Amino acid sequence: MNQEELSAAGASMMALAEELYPICRSITGDGVRETLRALANRIPLEIHEVPTGTGVFDWNVPEEWNIREAWIKDPSGRKVVDFAEHNLHVVGYSEGFRGTLPLAELKAHLHSLPDQPDLIPYRTSYYKKTWGFCMRHRDLEVLPDGNYEVFIDASHTQGSLTYGECFLPGDSDEEVLISCHGCHPSLANDNLAGNAVAVTLAAELAKEPRRLSYRFVFIPGTIGSITWLALHPEAAKKIRHGLVITNAGDRGMVNYKRTRDGNALVDRAVAQVLGTSGDDFAIRDFHPYGYDERQYGSPGFKFPVGVISRSVHGTFPEYHTSADNLDFITPECMADTLRKTMDVLSVLEHNATYRNLKPFCEPRLGKYGLYGSGGGQRSGEFSELALLWVMNQSDGSHDLLTIAERSGMSFEKILHAARSLETAGLLRREGA
Repeated sequence: MNQEELSAAGASMMALAEELYPICRSITGDGVRETLRALANRIPLEIHEVPTGTGVFDWNVPEEWNIREAWIKDPSGRKVVDFAEHNLHVVGYSEGFRGTLPLAELKAHLHSLPDQPDLIPYRTSYYKKTWGFCMRHRDLEVLPDGNYEVFIDASHTQGSLTYGECFLPGDSDEEVLISCHGCHPSLANDNLAGNAVAVTLAAELAKEPRRLSYRFVFIPGTIGSITWLALHPEAAKKIRHGLVITNAGDRGMVNYKRTRDGNALVDRAVAQVLGTSGDDFAIRDFHPYGYDERQYGSPGFKFPVGVISRSVHGTFPEYHTSADNLDFITPECMADTLRKTMDVLSVLEHNATYRNLKPFCEPRLGKYGLYGSGGGQRSGEFSELALLWVMNQSDGSHDLLTIAERSGMSFEKILHAARSLETAGLLRREGA
């Protein structure tokens, strides 16, 4: 994508995040369905429902949760907390409740952030039946003594878990898995930015022929990936590379968390792309805490799935608070995440091994129109040094990524050089 296309993609992703931001999502429920329907307007997305109680390995699909209204009124009848004002105000999966409580008893059900008094925290209670509210600590501190009326219109029912799947078949059955969680309410970076990047990525990949197949899953965190893996054992066997995309829109530098074994092709591809980007970045080792890479990389599967993000979860003050809002993400940062992720997928898509058809000394490249008159660049597409690297290393045992790593040049430059040499009849792709 050129810069103009990237800018347009950034604006489109921001518009999608703005559309989805008000929706109250959780691991099940109508908010998830509404979100997935919006994504299905942009890509070919199949929406699946898995009934409550379905066994998925050591887990069961939980009851479906939906909420319609919730508030707390102080002794004067004034609403001091209102779900309609911000959907983070209610603890996710709270039970329905109606009653009157003294302040001392109510406080056991209130959550705030004393160190961030102007922010509303995000809290959930998926697997323990309870109810609660989240509020700004500055508001909590000034609540007057007395009795408070509490109302939560929420339900737990025998419903289903909902997830979306977009499959883009390629020439090969080998699959690249792109996974995003969509189970958080109004949190822009941790959830919506990743979904926006993934949707745009799918739309771009759908435009061109593909060697590899691509499977995008939009799921609730943890229980969603566990459910998908349990119900799709045959499809799962085809996964060769994978990325979880999350926290994709903030102003931090791009971070990458390696796969379980740490030396997969996708790990090398990301390191090569980030290392030649000219931008700051960080690469972290795998650890068994975080997002759905833990499930894909569990010992029964060991799929090579890493994590692309910007700021790392739990390390930025806006994380899981009302400060993770639409002002915290930017079109430019989502576009940057998109571009770098596309570059990683280009490495996976186009990496190949070639054989030099004139291996005895360097061929006279000028005969083939491969030397520019200035002895430097040719139309900006490749450099003479890239040509020499590819010719020298293409003995049938070094793939293009290995050549890019050793040369310190971008994979794109090495790929352009290889294609030009192949067109000139100087290289043959092995296995072609």
